[in-house]
Amino acid sequence: MERKKASDFPQDLLNLFDHYVHGEISRRELFDRAQAFAVGGLTVASLFEMLRPNYAWAVEVPKDDSRIKAEWVTVPSPHGNGSIKAYLVRPAPAAGKLPGVLVVHENRGLNPYIEDVARRLAVAGFMALAPDGLTSVGGYPGDDERGARLFKEVDGAKMLEDFLAAATWLKSRPDCTGKIAAVGFCYGGGVANRLAVRLGSDLAAAVPFYGIQPNAAEAAKIKAPVLAHYAELDNRITSGWPAYQAALTAAQVTHKGYVYAGANHGFHNDTTPRYDAAAAKLAWQRTLDWLNKYVR
Repeated sequence: MERKKASDFPQDLLNLFDHYVHGEISRRELFDRAQAFAVGGLTVASLFEMLRPNYAWAVEVPKDDSRIKAEWVTVPSPHGNGSIKAYLVRPAPAAGKLPGVLVVHENRGLNPYIEDVARRLAVAGFMALAPDGLTSVGGYPGDDERGARLFKEVDGAKMLEDFLAAATWLKSRPDCTGKIAAVGFCYGGGVANRLAVRLGSDLAAAVPFYGIQPNAAEAAKIKAPVLAHYAELDNRITSGWPAYQAALTAAQVTHKGYVYAGANHGFHNDTTPRYDAAAAKLAWQRTLDWLNKYVR
């Protein structure tokens, strides 16, 4: 299927799809309300296919790339769901200990896009660990719609403990320098913020992409330098940045935040039309610079 851009769709339709992706409306309601946009020979079903992820577009670093070494690991999580399965990717060959990056997925589980992000980090010289929060319900099922349904079945507090366990496991590996960061997207951006609260000085950096922010009292516990990425058209999440920024400033936490003009929620995810190439590339370079400065 031809790759579409956000500009190929009315913003109201993109906003409607965003509500669906985040579980605020059902598929039936999405289809009913999307009828207004099915013009010029387009059907609602065809619009839906254009808007949903196409994971063939996400492969920047192939699974068999000679620059990386990848494996699946199982991390104990006694305070969470017992254990969590994760994708561990390292540079090949890697000389000496490596800084670690925990990669936290969106609200659909460990899909191919997030796996590729982990491989991109390995190519950049980091040991990346991407856990699957859906482990306790069988893991990412192969498509995002089923993944989103399964996501709602997992206890949120226990899932957070699973990610916390994964971060601690990564930090304590003998081939890790002991310096780790959390990078997350959407739900995972919120988790990156939560891990910064929970881990304090045990986290070397946090990079939330369009993630829900902690409150001021929680933000006061953060020690890790925070780099926050937001989309201008994502008012649902971006509206929380000024208060978060003020709380980080009050707590004397090193931080930077960027709001990318004209970008939609999910602009880094290169599998949907909401992908914004210019914003994604700039945000990613800023992310690597931040990790190299504070975690390397």
